[in-house]
Amino acid sequence: MRREPTARQLRLATELRRLREAAGLNSREAAALLGVSPAQITHIESGLAGVSEKRLRRLASHYACTDTEFIDALVAMATDRTQGWWEEYRGLLPTSFLDLAELEHHAGFQRHVAILYVPGLLQTEDYARAVFASRLPELTDEEVELRIRHRMARQEIRVPYEVVLHEAALRIRVDDRATSKAQLAQLLTLSEADHITLRVIPFDLDGFAKASSTMTYVGGPLPKLDTVVRDAPHGSVFIDADAQLNTYRTSFRTVEASSLASEQSREFIHKLTKEL
Repeated sequence: MRREPTARQLRLATELRRLREAAGLNSREAAALLGVSPAQITHIESGLAGVSEKRLRRLASHYACTDTEFIDALVAMATDRTQGWWEEYRGLLPTSFLDLAELEHHAGFQRHVAILYVPGLLQTEDYARAVFASRLPELTDEEVELRIRHRMARQEIRVPYEVVLHEAALRIRVDDRATSKAQLAQLLTLSEADHITLRVIPFDLDGFAKASSTMTYVGGPLPKLDTVVRDAPHGSVFIDADAQLNTYRTSFRTVEASSLASEQSREFIHKLTKEL
């Protein structure tokens, strides 16, 4: 029995519960088909217990799920034993920090809309320090440094990463002029990478209402296993319902269509850098 399932383990549990419910079975009926107790099904569907490949495929068969690609993706999630670099922070940082790093590790692509702050994956160390130092309740120096170290480790971006930044995020000085200038310079450097697409929404561009909400969209092995991450006062919230995922997909493309092209965005950031 797990004491604290990770977000990835909980996602697997959620998908298995959805399959059972779609088949019109309750947990007792599912348990009978598998030859286990109803409690075992409950534990699997709450992420408190793992499930073997054999049992998972038997469940999928009993649930009449014929999407082999989806089943294979669930098996990969169930049998993954990755002990990522983020595990060294377990017990030191909030669980949501570790869950986000694990989610990014398995991502096929990422998309981000940022309104007030530069996304963590693109922040300089000084910018990140200023952001964490402003948190309430106030963090200790050790807590700030742990968060910075974790954030810098997350910045090994290897998958396609599309970012739409509002001008506000570029102009707000989280610290001093030097920190802002260095952050803008880093954005220009990172935007030259083939897998990073950076676009800007200036204040004077029409359609701001379409880009009024920050979001992170993380691609899974299949569209139905994508995840949206929203920041909340108590930590990150992971969203995975089909209807909501479709809404956020549409939202991102709408925001993207309202932004400057990549080269125009680079010119815009370069101009802001010169102003500093």
